[in-house]
Amino acid sequence: MSDDDDSAVEIPQRAESGAPAYGTVMPDRFSSDEVFQRIVADADHEITSGVRELFFSALAGGFAITITFLVYASMSTKTESDIVAALLYPLGFIYIIIGGYQLYTENTLPPVALVLERLSSVPTLLRHWVIVLAGNFAGGALGAVALAYGGVFDAQSAEMAIYFAEKGIETPATSLFFKGAFAGLVVAGVVWINFAVRDTTSRLLVVYLAFLTIPLGDLYHVVVSFTEVVYLILVLGDVAVIPAMTQFVIPVLLGNTLGGVLLVTVVNYYQTSDRRLDIDRYENARRLTIREWLLGSLSGRTYVPVVDTVETIVRDEDSYRILVPIANPRTEARLVEFACALAETKEKGQVHVVHIVQTPQHMADGGSHHDRIVRESDRLLEDIRRIGDGYDVEFGTSTIVSPRSFEEIFDRARRTRPDLVLLGWGQDQLWTSARAESHLDELTNRLPADFLVVKDRGLDPSRVLLPTAGGPDSNLSAEIAQALETGADAEISLLHVVDEPADRAAGEAFLSDWANDHGLENADIVVDDSGDVERAICRTARDLDSTIVMMGATERGLLSRLVKDSLHIDVANVVDGSVLLSERPSQRTFTERLFGTGSREDRVLEEYRNREENAEAAEPRT
Repeated sequence: MSDDDDSAVEIPQRAESGAPAYGTVMPDRFSSDEVFQRIVADADHEITSGVRELFFSALAGGFAITITFLVYASMSTKTESDIVAALLYPLGFIYIIIGGYQLYTENTLPPVALVLERLSSVPTLLRHWVIVLAGNFAGGALGAVALAYGGVFDAQSAEMAIYFAEKGIETPATSLFFKGAFAGLVVAGVVWINFAVRDTTSRLLVVYLAFLTIPLGDLYHVVVSFTEVVYLILVLGDVAVIPAMTQFVIPVLLGNTLGGVLLVTVVNYYQTSDRRLDIDRYENARRLTIREWLLGSLSGRTYVPVVDTVETIVRDEDSYRILVPIANPRTEARLVEFACALAETKEKGQVHVVHIVQTPQHMADGGSHHDRIVRESDRLLEDIRRIGDGYDVEFGTSTIVSPRSFEEIFDRARRTRPDLVLLGWGQDQLWTSARAESHLDELTNRLPADFLVVKDRGLDPSRVLLPTAGGPDSNLSAEIAQALETGADAEISLLHVVDEPADRAAGEAFLSDWANDHGLENADIVVDDSGDVERAICRTARDLDSTIVMMGATERGLLSRLVKDSLHIDVANVVDGSVLLSERPSQRTFTERLFGTGSREDRVLEEYRNREENAEAAEPRT
């Protein structure tokens, strides 16, 4: 957003219809309340980040601090001027803040704002801090190893680096604490100002000047201090680790923490008005109780989603909740109808449709463009809401305006905990734009819910073909098939593919047992002995004139390969009917999801082959 933009600005980073956080402000500056709203919106995203995401972002931040240590020690040997020596000190911090990495001292502001508003619990804040601090320390330690053994420093710079560390250890703990407190004030103040400015140039200037005060003021930052101590231990070898940590790093840590929290966060919090969150987006937010605020999950809830427009969808734990992210309300009406039909088969079915509009960051942040997008989305969703009126389900809609698409689906699923996420698959769908995001995000994390991805060719549920080799993902397909059989009077056919005719009997026995175990006793059973799974599915779908083909994920997973556009299924392009691909959360490790663990079909058939052999052996011989 440019400095001369005279449009109104909508405060939070991501906004949704149903709870638009409109705060019209003058084009030159934000009020304190509006800055606080932006911080809370950003903290909402941070506090819901997974452990892996937080840790590795913090790891990158800790390693970036090594650059600050490197250039400060190197520059100090090349000049007698303290000012010149410190000129490049802020470089590592610029990488961290402008680049969006996690830094412990930066986290004294946004997550604490949530705690002050009783939107997040104290245990959740401490967990967040521990993960980020551990990542920062790990990154700093890796950087110290590189500096100690990589030949990066020349002799003079190495001596200067040792001097910095020894000077810190020799400084009295009380002095270190107060120096750390002022450094914490500087960092948390940078975060506050970062949300108050509008352009990258201003952010860059603020970050540079602020962090320049740390070396010039002889202040201490905990991650830099930790990196110095690790370097000293590695180089000299005879440094007592525990005294170095307790007499140097910990006083700085306490000072940074209390300086950021007390001198900036609390002060800035109380300089805002009592109406700081008195806007549509937050007015229905249910604050944590005092007990929940102090004990977190031990006492109930540990976090209240700030973006709570789908709050009603998570209140009833006995309900069956379906989340339907869509990219185009005009073309995905049948997907919504299908979701409603599935939900209607449940006693308390709920459907929430979220329209994800992917835009550049400056449009997602707010302004007249954002407002027009939200209004147009709400108009398009009117037809979608009329679909929900035709079914006996609890129905709702919302809009997310964001530069992300696929990641927003996962964020929403983690927050609202649906039973099923129903997605469209094809051109101009959310998968296409997702490829610009984190390809391995799903691959390295457990799914937050069941996922059903639909290639829509009419979604006629009259004749359903369900190929299966066993496993949790085909179990999900079975549940969907059973719902269609009950609610839409669908004819269900089950298919199992074996490698050779000798395995047909084992395949039939498996399929019969599987059907009985999954409530599909009335389904037709088909065993194909060609050994070619995809051709067998296409051939059977054609012979049975199937209107829907349902398939579970393979051992390597489904969603990660859809996002990376590496999933090639001939079935999806050959069969005339719709194709439904299902994947269920699993405990598979990263290696198993990446490379697989062998053929499930082989393991299944081996059991039934052994059963047949045992039965033949038990027969009396004539």
